[in-house]
Amino acid sequence: MYPQEIEEERRRRPTLIQHDMIIKMVDHFYEKVKAHPTLGPIFKGTIGDHWSEHMPKMYKFWSSVLNSTGAYSGNPMQAHMSLPMKVDPENFGQWLGLFRETLEELFSSEETELIYEKAERIAQSLSLGMFYNPASIHSQNK
Repeated sequence: MYPQEIEEERRRRPTLIQHDMIIKMVDHFYEKVKAHPTLGPIFKGTIGDHWSEHMPKMYKFWSSVLNSTGAYSGNPMQAHMSLPMKVDPENFGQWLGLFRETLEELFSSEETELIYEKAERIAQSLSLGMFYNPASIHSQNK
């Protein structure tokens, strides 16, 4: 397929989650993260006072994940592999717990399951890359 055909195909696909709900989900979730006793300091140490720059990236990321928009063009694995803060494998479980809680507050059970399955795969992939990859600085510090 040519790039123009790919873009036309994207436009024809139904939107699974409305963009305003993606923004609401991301905003609500990160408010929980900031308040979390373990995750909050990790994110603060990484993002600092740059939330206004980080949030639009997260909107694009989840738009791409949930609706195949192609809006996000970053490299999440690379970003997480170079985190300066101490991250442990159990932090991914905490992240997923807050994410599920957020989804259950905002979406139907069907939408929650659909989104949560994607979040689980993302968390698993990042965790494997960070902790079970011999090249990762995180696996070397164990």
